[in-house]
Formats: sequence, structure tokens, C-alpha cells
Amino acid sequence: MSKVYFVIAAALLLSSCSSKIDYTELKNDIQTNQNQFCARYESANGKDKSLKIDSARSYILKVLVENVFPAWYGTDWAFHGTTETPNEGSIACGYFVTTTLRDAGIEVKRVTWAQMASEAMIKEMTTDDRIKRFSNASMETIKKTIKDWGEGLYVVGMDNHTGFIVNYNDEISFVHSSFMLWGGVETQSLDDTSPLTKSKYRVIGKILDDEMVKTWLDCDS
Repeated sequence: MSKVYFVIAAALLLSSCSSKIDYTELKNDIQTNQNQFCARYESANGKDKSLKIDSARSYILKVLVENVFPAWYGTDWAFHGTTETPNEGSIACGYFVTTTLRDAGIEVKRVTWAQMASEAMIKEMTTDDRIKRFSNASMETIKKTIKDWGEGLYVVGMDNHTGFIVNYNDEISFVHSSFMLWGGVETQSLDDTSPLTKSKYRVIGKILDDEMVKTWLDCDS
């Protein structure tokens, strides 16, 4: 083995190990913060509890968008992909949704829900009044709906795909494990060519409602 090849191989190995350690540390940090949010929620009364729920919801959205999702960018897609480690193995679109939510401390049935039809999975995550369905709608209609609906995290189901729509800091994006082109986990503009733009049917559910956040705040879990 040449010295140059050895150096490159060693660098790749260190990079891979660093990624695993960083993601493990991220999940540990999330757990620590979750415990702290739980303690503050338990000690709050009345209106203060509602404020703690809002604060926890903001934290969950922030850590998913700024930390958890980016850790997965570039991870390969495969129809039967079930990896639980970013950039190691491959991950299918449904497993990307359930795995990232689980890693943020949200109570999900990672395997069962990932294998469901996307609309059925969305119905497990939120209530009917927070779900909207679109048939042959333009992307402008989708974008306007998400903008009017407000900042937050949405799970979107398509003809043969699922992922997240994120409305965060006045930007709307599509985060998913894509089977198109080279495939893999990525974030895209809603206008970029993707399964979202090509799908004729779309069902969108806004998650992180009060009940989901209260479950996240359950210190006994």
C-alpha cells in the first residue's frame, strides 16, 4: 500500500468514526436537554405549562432541522434500507422519517410506522384536523398552504414516497431520503425536481402538536 493511499484511507476512517461519535453525542445531548425540559415542565403550573410545551416544541424543531437532519445528509437510499447510523449503510424514506424522530426523543414505532403507507403513518402521528390532502395541486398551492399554516414540521406522503416539509426561519424545504438520481438523504427547495414535485397526490400532516410534545415531556418515559 502506498503512503498516499494509506493517508487517504486513514483520513476516511477517522472521518467515519468522528461522524459516529458526533451523532452519538448529539443523541446524548438531546436526552440531557429532554430531561431538563421534563423537570421544568413538571415543576410548572397552569399557564406556565403551556409555555413549557411551546418552548419544548421550538427546541425539538430546532434540533431536528439544525442538527439531526444535517447529520444524515448524504446517507444512501435503498428500498429496504434500515440503518440507524448516518452515512453507514442505507435508509429508506419511511425509515428516515421514523428514525430521525425517534433520535430526537419522540415516541414512534420506528419499524411498524416506517413500513406503513405514508398516509397511514401520518395519521398515527397527528390528528385529522392537522392533515390536508391535495390532488394534482400546483407547488405554488402547496407552498402557500405551508406558509399560511405556519412554522413547524410536516410529514408529507406522496404517490410512492414520504419525507418532511420544514417551515423554519421563513424558509420552506423538503427533507427526505430520495430514490431519484443518485439518491440519498438531502434537503431541497420545494421547487426542485423531486418526488414531491412529481407526485399527483400529496397528504401533509403537521406534527409536534401539544399531545406529541407532552409525550416527549413525560419524564417517566
